[in-house]
Amino acid sequence: MKIIISGGGSGGHIFPAVAIANAVRRRWTDAEVLFVGAEGRMEMEKVPAAGYEILGLPIAGLQRKLTLANIWKNLQLPFRMVASRRKVKKVLRSFGPDVVVGVGGFASEPTLKAAAAMGYRTLLQEQNSYAGLTNKMLARSAQCICVAYDGMERFFPKEKIVFTGNPVRKDIEEMACSRAEGLSHFGLEEDVPTVLVVGGSLGARSINQMMLVGLPALADGKVQYVWQTGRWGYDEAKAAVAATGAAGRVKVHQFIQRMDLAYAAADVVVSRAGAIAISELCLVGKPVVLIPSPNVAENHQTKNAMALVDKGAALIVSDAECGAKGIATVESLLADAPRREAMAAAIRGLAVRGAADKIVDQIERIVR
Repeated sequence: MKIIISGGGSGGHIFPAVAIANAVRRRWTDAEVLFVGAEGRMEMEKVPAAGYEILGLPIAGLQRKLTLANIWKNLQLPFRMVASRRKVKKVLRSFGPDVVVGVGGFASEPTLKAAAAMGYRTLLQEQNSYAGLTNKMLARSAQCICVAYDGMERFFPKEKIVFTGNPVRKDIEEMACSRAEGLSHFGLEEDVPTVLVVGGSLGARSINQMMLVGLPALADGKVQYVWQTGRWGYDEAKAAVAATGAAGRVKVHQFIQRMDLAYAAADVVVSRAGAIAISELCLVGKPVVLIPSPNVAENHQTKNAMALVDKGAALIVSDAECGAKGIATVESLLADAPRREAMAAAIRGLAVRGAADKIVDQIERIVR
């Protein structure tokens, strides 16, 4: 079995891609798996760390802010696209995959478009409740489209849709660790309420700012925080925590490797509303305050969040208001145990297990 998996740009694309690759290897121990990503993006580091080979394409995304530098980058896009398609066609011919899987991200479009044009079977994995433009275009030639939300026939041919859920990391799906282990790992106290704050694998400026503004009050508070800042906010956060004397109550991390332990330690989670983050949170079954990113196509994070809010499974605070309302919303939730229990039960009811294996079932079906 030879499989190409293409996509990336953020953990929300990379982690499910690796989960699919791991499920492929469980099914066919001698399978050859090749990733195709975008040069300079997160996947070029994370995929090799997971034990897989990756090819980088010179593709990039459209820059929406009209600065002089971004205009120049956008003018380069057609040339990058042509170069990417040439490179990926060469790889397709030499590798000869049985199937090509697209998980979203810059590299997915040229890879799957070239694969379909050359007659290779393709499978799409749409993670969001509102399909992106690229996947809607690629759906015409795909043999199968694996989705995680109901009602996706609005975007794709109904006969191609298979509900699988979103694949997540195995350690989070199994959650074998205890709260005590999580607290010990992060150096936290056992009898103090714990909040996990994550802005996605790349961090979130507004969530980091929310924490920075709240630090003076958090230093002597009755709540302890585990805070993942992302690469760009880490140094500022570390310095601010030290300056305010909040190090005893706020544990700062650039990137949390053991998210299973972080989830296990938490009584409440504050998170962006990316599709994979939400899929993980449903499996974890903890009360969550969602702060959707406004900087995504079709505002899909807000749509993802509202799919939970409408079922009583989460609270939502807008990105613009999180600085003023975020910490207060968390603390009011911590003070309301019955509400937390109801939210935890509701979000657990939305969990989908075994998504990666269900996607591999579809890979096997279309290959056979």
